[in-house]
Amino acid sequence: MPDTEKPVASPPRRAAVVHQPLEGRARTYGTIALSAAVFMNVLDSSIANVSIPTIAGDLGVSATQGTWVITSFAVANAITVPLTGWLTQRFGQVRLFVLSVLLFVISSWLCGFAWSLESLVAFRVLQGAVAGPMIPLSQSLMLSSYPKEKAGMALALWSMTILVGPVAGPLLGGWISDNYSWPWIFYINVPVGLLAGWASWQLYKERDSARTKLPIDTIGLGLLIVWVGALQLMLDKGKELDWFASTQIVIMAITAVMAFVFFVIWELTAEHPVVDLTLFKFRNFTAGVITISVGYGVFFGTVVLLPLWMQNTLGYTATYAGIASAPVGILAILISPLVGKLLAKHDPRIIATFAFLVFSLISFMRADFNTDVDLYTIMLPTFIQGAAMATFFIPLTTLTLSGLDPHRIPAAAGLSNFVRLLFGAFGTSITTTLWDNRASLHHAQLTEIARPGEPAFDAVMNGLQLKGMTHQQSASLINGLINQQAYTLSALDIFYASGVLFLFLIALIWIARPKTNVSAGGAAAGAH
Repeated sequence: MPDTEKPVASPPRRAAVVHQPLEGRARTYGTIALSAAVFMNVLDSSIANVSIPTIAGDLGVSATQGTWVITSFAVANAITVPLTGWLTQRFGQVRLFVLSVLLFVISSWLCGFAWSLESLVAFRVLQGAVAGPMIPLSQSLMLSSYPKEKAGMALALWSMTILVGPVAGPLLGGWISDNYSWPWIFYINVPVGLLAGWASWQLYKERDSARTKLPIDTIGLGLLIVWVGALQLMLDKGKELDWFASTQIVIMAITAVMAFVFFVIWELTAEHPVVDLTLFKFRNFTAGVITISVGYGVFFGTVVLLPLWMQNTLGYTATYAGIASAPVGILAILISPLVGKLLAKHDPRIIATFAFLVFSLISFMRADFNTDVDLYTIMLPTFIQGAAMATFFIPLTTLTLSGLDPHRIPAAAGLSNFVRLLFGAFGTSITTTLWDNRASLHHAQLTEIARPGEPAFDAVMNGLQLKGMTHQQSASLINGLINQQAYTLSALDIFYASGVLFLFLIALIWIARPKTNVSAGGAAAGAH
């Protein structure tokens, strides 16, 4: 038996090896390869947003069902994030990164090849699952490529790639959807991913980390997948199945609750938990995770809602919806380099408060939209929102990780990311469901006024019929206008409620008490 344990004991000694930074062209090529892989990942999380109406129409499903393409990716991605540490030690960071890139390429090709909503969602689940390790490992490899004194430059280059994605994604997604076909939003990952994976392996294969077999909390992981999956399915299919009037929804709800309870009990007692729930006993961590997760859920829900409303209700093309969504990254790119300097001198709660005030401002600006709103008016709040993005992630992550022992920070960053990504998926489902429900309510209220016997309704009907339209055509036209108003009023309700919720979240920020601040570089790891 002792002989069999010797190979397991040797990896820690190899893990202590520190590789020298890359030099010259090798560093340049490494930066390009890692950035291309990250860009592909981030692009894919935003490129589908403006393409949902096109995908839904092509597959013969509703726009609300089409959002499953987004939520399925986000949930699978969230579940694999906490496993990155274990997978890295099991396979080595370079092998895992390259494998993740290549599997992402395969799953992207499968997404483009999908023949139904069910197949597309299944392939998006696979894509989200294999994407989990890509971003944290790309940051780690990027930092190892540069000398310590140039770590700030490495992080700046890495962060710029992260921030450019939300600008390029909507533009590219809209243009491809309008001029080609939606599968190409996934096919474009294939050449980029193959080149990035090949280049990364050639440059970094001799710099891999040590591998060792560690136990994995299979029961905890299984319970995590069950309760998260059941809850997300319930949120996605609730409206379609009439919520708790459906036996399926009731079963999903019971499954989610029971699996969650068992998950919490198991994780608090397991020797090697898949997520360390004891971190929630720290005041800063709890306040920070709740604030960043709820804030991100509200933010991401409105990010998905805006292009849906523009295309389905106002008649914009996917290209123009992409143009309206793209400016979100401009101010983020310009302001992000200043955030690290501000954090060194100012309380992160002040900077995060500014972010939520800006989020609230742009929500209230959108709450004043109407059916005649022009493209510039839609773009202005989106442009301003970039300032909130730049001052949202890093200060709140710094706050979340402050006061923790250094050895607990990787687990804390992983758990914080998991909860945030999960709330992004939940926020999308809840927002689109509320949009439909509130639209039905507004439609009912509007038809109380626009009905036969009401002078204004009868006058419009007579006018349309005098122009040669039949009674049925006139009624259909008026119903279309009522639908447009109903969905617009519903969207405005959600924007207004989001603005109020962002203001309430400011109070949560000030529950935390900053202790030892984490560096901006460490915060960046947790933010992404």
